[in-house]
Amino acid sequence: MILAQSCRDLLLLTLVLLGLLAACARQEEAPPLTEEPAEVSLVLQPLTYDALPGWNADDQGAAMEAFLISCSTLERKDPGAAMGGQGSFGTVADWMGACSAARQTAPGNARGFFEAWFRPWRATASGEAEGLFTGYYEPLLAASATPDAQFRFPLYRRPADMLVIDLGQFSDEFDGRSITGRLSGGTLLPYHDRATIDDGALAGQGLEIAWTDDLVALFFLHIQGSGRLAMTDGRELRVGYDGQNGHGYYAIGRELVAMGELSREEVSLQSIRDWLKAHPDRADTVMETNPSYVFFRVLEGPGPIGGQGAPLTAGRSLAIDHRMIAYGAPIWLDTTLSDGTPWQRLMIAQDTGGAIRGPVRGDIFFGTGEDAEWHAGHMKGAGGYAVLLPNALSARLSAGS
Repeated sequence: MILAQSCRDLLLLTLVLLGLLAACARQEEAPPLTEEPAEVSLVLQPLTYDALPGWNADDQGAAMEAFLISCSTLERKDPGAAMGGQGSFGTVADWMGACSAARQTAPGNARGFFEAWFRPWRATASGEAEGLFTGYYEPLLAASATPDAQFRFPLYRRPADMLVIDLGQFSDEFDGRSITGRLSGGTLLPYHDRATIDDGALAGQGLEIAWTDDLVALFFLHIQGSGRLAMTDGRELRVGYDGQNGHGYYAIGRELVAMGELSREEVSLQSIRDWLKAHPDRADTVMETNPSYVFFRVLEGPGPIGGQGAPLTAGRSLAIDHRMIAYGAPIWLDTTLSDGTPWQRLMIAQDTGGAIRGPVRGDIFFGTGEDAEWHAGHMKGAGGYAVLLPNALSARLSAGS
């Protein structure tokens, strides 16, 4: 989109105003369950494979399959493009040798492949190596192609009037930042928040993919970012993330703690859902404290699709803060499941999320089904990880270049 200078000025002014409003809102919020200081950065420390607990017991062949999926996405990019993330992830070309070698490696030799082509680096948040690891899954919702008294909660496509504006096009100062809004009478306004959309702001525009019979389940679908719809006509649709309204994500578990309804220790997907179901007269108000709203598209083929644009692999795909970690990077994760079981395995950074913030933060994709839901809903473990970087990148990092 090419905008006139007056519109550019309006965009920059809008950014300043939004920043001021966000700062005021943050001052009034209850402390989050976990938060990363804004000033922390990714600091990598060299390791050896012997320092990775459980490395020799893992099935790296399963991670190899996920890595090759990421390679297929990377190979469609400009070789000179930056991998992204914060720090030393280089360009796409820096990873192509490993991708080519991976395609020629038998799954049974995957451990040797990673050891030969990569070097591990401990990820820290300005030196702090421990972070929080949670989980997510692919939910299944009952849905109908037409609304009725039972199926009355719409699942929306991305609205045509929602504008996502890359501010880096107007000033290097805002590189990597964007704002989401809509035009109204020539004025750029923030896009509708959750409460406004639930109140019918998008009704009648033909944006409905389907209607569900459970607003709470739909709310959690927004948090998970993808899911399946069991249609009343016997079909099953897979839907995935296709945009967000630009409002910041707010964890309603934090709200329930602030209200005295749950303790911090009690907070899980299941306990929040149980509270919402038990308090239908207050559920809408609590859910609307999270103004973020997600839009979906129908997916064809394998899925769900992560932020990298690649299909996710249960137990091997990790959602990370993409501002810090590059998509496609192998990550050795060392944490603990809610039942006390160690989780020490090679993951691939393939997704992100509104609540995933900081250099040492991750969300494990557990897949679909009841077990996946249980683990995802209860997962809240401390741990750390090592990023695997290709040898040439590791050499440059070691040399300080």
